[in-house]
Amino acid sequence: MKDTDIKSGSSSNRHSGRAPYIHKVGKPPKENLLKEISATVKETFFSDDPLRSFKDQPKSKKFFLGLQAIFPILSWAKDYSLTKFKGDLIAGLTIASLCIPQDIGYAKLAYLPPQYGLYTSFVPPLVYAFMGSSRDIAIGPVAVVSLLLGDLLQAEIDPKNAVAYRRLAFTATFFAGFTQFTLGFFRLGFLVDFLSHAAIVGFMGGAAIIIALQQFKGLFGIKEFTKKTDIVSVLRSVFTTAHHGWNWQTIVIGVSFLTFLLLAKYIGKRNKKYFWVPAIAPMISVVVSTFCVFITHANKDGVAIVNHINKGINPPSLDEIHFTGEYVVKGFRIGVVAGIIALTEAIAIGRTFAAMKDYQLDGNKEMAALGTMNIVGSMTSCYVATGSFSRSAVNYMAGCHTAVSNIVMSIVVLLTLELITPLFKYTPNAILASIIIAAVVSLIDVNAALLIWKIDKFDFLACLGAFFGVVFIGVEMGLLIAVGLSFFKILLQVTRPRTAILGKLPRTTVYRNVQQYPDATKIPGVLIVRVDSAIYFSNANYIKERILRWLTEEEEKLKENNLPTIQHLIVEMSPVTDIDTSGIHALEELFRTLQKRDIQLALANPGPILIDKLHESKFADVVGESNIFLTVADAVHTFSPRISDEA
Repeated sequence: MKDTDIKSGSSSNRHSGRAPYIHKVGKPPKENLLKEISATVKETFFSDDPLRSFKDQPKSKKFFLGLQAIFPILSWAKDYSLTKFKGDLIAGLTIASLCIPQDIGYAKLAYLPPQYGLYTSFVPPLVYAFMGSSRDIAIGPVAVVSLLLGDLLQAEIDPKNAVAYRRLAFTATFFAGFTQFTLGFFRLGFLVDFLSHAAIVGFMGGAAIIIALQQFKGLFGIKEFTKKTDIVSVLRSVFTTAHHGWNWQTIVIGVSFLTFLLLAKYIGKRNKKYFWVPAIAPMISVVVSTFCVFITHANKDGVAIVNHINKGINPPSLDEIHFTGEYVVKGFRIGVVAGIIALTEAIAIGRTFAAMKDYQLDGNKEMAALGTMNIVGSMTSCYVATGSFSRSAVNYMAGCHTAVSNIVMSIVVLLTLELITPLFKYTPNAILASIIIAAVVSLIDVNAALLIWKIDKFDFLACLGAFFGVVFIGVEMGLLIAVGLSFFKILLQVTRPRTAILGKLPRTTVYRNVQQYPDATKIPGVLIVRVDSAIYFSNANYIKERILRWLTEEEEKLKENNLPTIQHLIVEMSPVTDIDTSGIHALEELFRTLQKRDIQLALANPGPILIDKLHESKFADVVGESNIFLTVADAVHTFSPRISDEA
């Protein structure tokens, strides 16, 4: 270290009896433009340094590392043991018992025949097991994505036109996977973060209510029901059929088993030791209700049943995907929306369980894996699959160790498709409705909403906006509101950054926000303002005007109390990470305005990027290098030495 660097730590203690040493603000060495661009690109797209493990490795090792990067199963398979397999086997069997009845119900949400829900829990989990990096996530169809996909698809094609509807579903699934893979491959995962947590909580809660209300059709045995998703249309469909459209036997079956499922869920929540109770409850409900309907012939009394599920594994569907024609654009639009929502849910679930087990989850690899499985799924009669929170939680609590639990689940689903689908013929629709209602209840996260309210009121408004948008307008509009409010918050924070007046804490040389520290004292004749944001074209004019407004307000207060006027304005710039041309112009305008009012502008603690741009633009010469300080304390000592010495 140079002597000057050592001297920078000096203070008035080292120079007792004389003026303290004031260090000049250093100008960083000029960087090569190419290196600067390279560093920016690397930090933006490769901040996790994905090629770190390839350094100084022989070619053969690099090839194997490359395969491991694409197929993470190769990295943990070599350490796989019988003990781990036992945990994965139990977890896989447990989530299979949960997913089979759920899949049949979720397919109905997407207006698809029930076997497509089972198809979606067969192929995608197998692909994910080889390419995914999460050990805990359970793959398959989920309620929210099924509802969203069904709502968007039926707006384009009537589900009664089964072939055309199915083809558009596969097209949308292909483009959902393509979107996810593209985001992962080009390392654009940060774009998903623009959908804020608050907006997701509101959207999920609203979607859960709509999904639950739509199940009243199956729960009450209603035959004619609206395809709209807003709460008014759904409730109108429920109550207008109350006198002639409800079936009492269906209601008895549905309500009885819904009570059983919710009780099982409550037991599992109260005591984690009984996590398996809510996991097997749906399958028990299906078996018992199917047997009851079969022996009582309740279907002849108006109890709606599944009737038929195609036997056999997924048929190929590549030739059914639209790659040309009018439905390509429609499929692309639906796929992008469904893909991003599915991606957001899966990444959130994966990160949650990765944090609980203390391992790293590569978001971009996850996106590529999810995208690949949906592309393959679209070619094998599957619709959009993603991570299910309820199944992933069961998977975690059942003691899974790796993604082998997904393989076990897939094998069980395969056996179900090959052997026992005919047994679901007499399964009442009311049971599927009960299973879906019990599953989506947990999506309404009241505690998360209350926490959002306590932390950030604007975030809570975004949460409410997304919630009411879904509930009263529809799923697609609710999603648009959620995205719109998330972007609006970003724009608001960028265009209207916080500023604060600083005062000196007693017996220190530290200057802090006077609102946070009421005992902090303002310096006579000096106004200290901190800008808490980078200064760009979007906020430069506001920051200039806000500083001048602070100045005017302070001068009015001083005038009322007959105190000395302000002669120096110090702008604390340590939070200012960057500045553009508009920001420089705003500082120049601020400097000229202050000159007319006989007030000296000073800057304190500008960072390396900032000081470099101030010198390049010659603004450092305009304001004077003697008025650019390392700390606020240095600036105050220069302008008001008596006050500084009293510290």
